[in-house]
Amino acid sequence: MSDELRILPCKVADEHTSLASFLEYQRATLAMKCQGLSGEQLKARAVPTSDLTLLGLVRHAAVVETIWFCRVLNGEQVTPRWPDVDGLCGEFLVDDADVDEAFTLWQEACKGSRTVTDGFASLDDTVEFRGETISLRYVLTHMIEEYARHNGHADLLREAIDGAVGE
Repeated sequence: MSDELRILPCKVADEHTSLASFLEYQRATLAMKCQGLSGEQLKARAVPTSDLTLLGLVRHAAVVETIWFCRVLNGEQVTPRWPDVDGLCGEFLVDDADVDEAFTLWQEACKGSRTVTDGFASLDDTVEFRGETISLRYVLTHMIEEYARHNGHADLLREAIDGAVGE
């Protein structure tokens, strides 16, 4: 795995720049964990006790980017790209998944998220969603947590697939 995809977060920055750079770092970490693998490897259920796959994590990242930035912060109607099946989250059902489509949709979702973020004047700006007040600060912080948690899963999956380890 090459660490060339990642730019270290700013160590001295205002809060908005700091949160945005940490989120970009986490996005790049997921991309790095998937780098250089075949479609079959990306779809591999590499940990016997789990159905998680790297491709499922990429598709999940596309979904959560779209939900939090487009739906919650921007008020858009969002149609699930990968509908749930029999109570299972559709994004994790990857047997017949198109790898290129998943990465393209994830990249597009990240680009859209950046655009939505840039439309807010302040981290303190809020929206009302389902009876709750939610700030841009909360969404950015939540997304950093979301990626960090799943990047831990990606570490384990990647090591099980080909032995590659790294931050």
